Amino acid sequence: MKLQKEIDFILAVDALKNVNRRNYNADDSRRENTAEHSWQIVILAQILYPYAKDKGNVDLLRVIRMLSIHDLVEIYAGDTFLFDENAMEGKFEREKIAARKIFGILGEHLADEFYNLWIEFEEEQTPDAIFACSIDRIMPFILNTHTSGKSWTEANVKENQVRHMLEDAIKKASDEMGEAFDILLQKALDQNLLIQE
Repeated sequence: MKLQKEIDFILAVDALKNVNRRNYNADDSRRENTAEHSWQIVILAQILYPYAKDKGNVDLLRVIRMLSIHDLVEIYAGDTFLFDENAMEGKFEREKIAARKIFGILGEHLADEFYNLWIEFEEEQTPDAIFACSIDRIMPFILNTHTSGKSWTEANVKENQVRHMLEDAIKKASDEMGEAFDILLQKALDQNLLIQE
């Protein structure tokens, strides 16, 4: 069958629905899975695209493509909590191996295309990747600041960790997203959702 590799791939990526993240859904009832996160950031990118700082050089379709595939590596590498410094060590190398494995299910041309998009996202150097990464980072932040912040409070996340891992990535992509970050961070601090040092 001509489409066998494509069918094999789409069946393989169904496993993303079984990868649980540290973040909770907006109703605080359960942890989200990575497929839900991927779907939500694809929508968020479309909504926030008008606020991209370098909009003239940002290709929204490429951003959406990056966001839709960048977490597929978690099928094999698992989700690494951004604020777990020990788990973050070696993350890129683990995920590169996982990227080759998951994208390798496809034919060579599409496998290379997806892998290169994934690398571009991870390196955060192009306007598309900068905007895509900011969307990926701000979504869990929004959820934590609009819930009880359980994924932060359970892990004793500190204000300086949030600033270090999120602030620059968000602010270099959009002034408006940067303003929202400042306001929501202050809200989180006022509600004691983060440890202040």
